[in-house]
Amino acid sequence: MPTPSPLRLVIGFLGALAVLGSAACAKDVAAPAPLASIVVVQGDNQAGQVGRALPTPVIFRALDSTGNAVEGRTVTLIVGAGSGTVTPTAGETNATGEITATWTLGPNETSQSLIATAPGLDPVVVSATGLVPTQVIIAQGNNQSARAGTALPTQIVIRVLGAGNVPLVGVPVALQVTSGGGSFTPQTALTNATGEVTVRWTTGSTAGTNTASVQVSTLDPVTITATGTP
Repeated sequence: MPTPSPLRLVIGFLGALAVLGSAACAKDVAAPAPLASIVVVQGDNQAGQVGRALPTPVIFRALDSTGNAVEGRTVTLIVGAGSGTVTPTAGETNATGEITATWTLGPNETSQSLIATAPGLDPVVVSATGLVPTQVIIAQGNNQSARAGTALPTQIVIRVLGAGNVPLVGVPVALQVTSGGGSFTPQTALTNATGEVTVRWTTGSTAGTNTASVQVSTLDPVTITATGTP
């Protein structure tokens, strides 16, 4: 029987090592840990203006049964109450087992919710309070006087607040003359970053009392008054 050449012996030895190495690696690769729970890391129980993104992103973390973070698991996010939106609607957990989402509240509801789900687990619900206009304040310019047919010396400043006296941004404010004539510039506007609208009120051409109403959302109108002098 012919004696194997040294080259063949080396090749055979290397092949055997490769097989053994593959088997060892297969034994060393552990199966992914079962997903046991999803917890909320941040972003629960916030308050924010309806129709806008909450100030703090919502973060969920996937855990195994020993409390360790689990990477690469898909978590689905669904808006519950409030008809808002969430970005992303689904994603895989990162190296720390987390998925981060931006939650934009719906336009009307005060009680809103976001639900996180993963296969085989109970849903996790995060809640938020939507801030809607609750108060209109005449911050400046009420009860002035000016010569009839001229602009009041101080502009009218209207402030719109939500619960907790939080200024609301981008809220439509409409002004309408109810007696005495005159006009506003502008007649409608959106609140700025401090929740305010500033307008110029020109009195009617006839001396006397001028009144106007300020309308915001479904709140009762607020009356403002000025006097046109002869």
